[in-house]
Amino acid sequence: MRVTALSSGSKGNAVLVEGRDGALLVDAGLSARDLLTRIVLAGADPAAIEAVLVTHEHTDHVRGLDAFARKLGVPVYATPGTIAEFLLHRKSSKLPITTRTVRPLEPFAVGEFVVESLPLSHDAREPCGYVVRDGDCRLGYCTDTGFVPDGVCTRLSSCDALVLEANHCPRMLDEGPYPAMLKRRIRSRRGHLSNEQTAALLRSLSGDLAAVMLAHLSDTNNTPELAREAAQKAFGLFSSEVRLTVALQQHVSAPMEV
Repeated sequence: MRVTALSSGSKGNAVLVEGRDGALLVDAGLSARDLLTRIVLAGADPAAIEAVLVTHEHTDHVRGLDAFARKLGVPVYATPGTIAEFLLHRKSSKLPITTRTVRPLEPFAVGEFVVESLPLSHDAREPCGYVVRDGDCRLGYCTDTGFVPDGVCTRLSSCDALVLEANHCPRMLDEGPYPAMLKRRIRSRRGHLSNEQTAALLRSLSGDLAAVMLAHLSDTNNTPELAREAAQKAFGLFSSEVRLTVALQQHVSAPMEV
């Protein structure tokens, strides 16, 4: 499996997951044109994409969803709440694309992939993460959540690789320019994971974790260096055995091979 962040952060999110036979896109938070450009920059063929998995309806995750799915003729998978909220914001009762609902912890097949949605906690209608399996390889995807429920931790512990949110440094958030209400939202159980929360999650996971991609870093309240340092400390003596990638907003990431 090959995982590439096309963009990651508060201005737009999209992650390409390539398997042995086909590919998936998780979120479509850039314009359709930018998504297609970055997929090619990542060395992939847009025609290989079989579906878009959507985590929630916020603009930085669905900006190009409609046009991208329509252009490639691929289905969109999301929770019922996400689909309903997306329809509401579009002021439309029908989508010009094929949508398929996902249910928490119920596996479904997309080509050769087997996917399972994970219920998360964010200020969205019905947010979720995913576990994507391709053969014996399992990828966990967990961003945009204020905490990680126990059942989700159990699912993530069985993964070979993870895409995990490391949104903010608590000190930078406290001292930064955001208004108090927004700071409370980010820190809340329906907000975003801090570097320290992500590090604690990594320490708690068992199994043979081979690679981690830190994602959804705030440009204002975090730095790649701080996020990486927190994760490396969490790995401790095993830090040299786990491949660590930091996804950025403006650039296509180096691929995470699993």
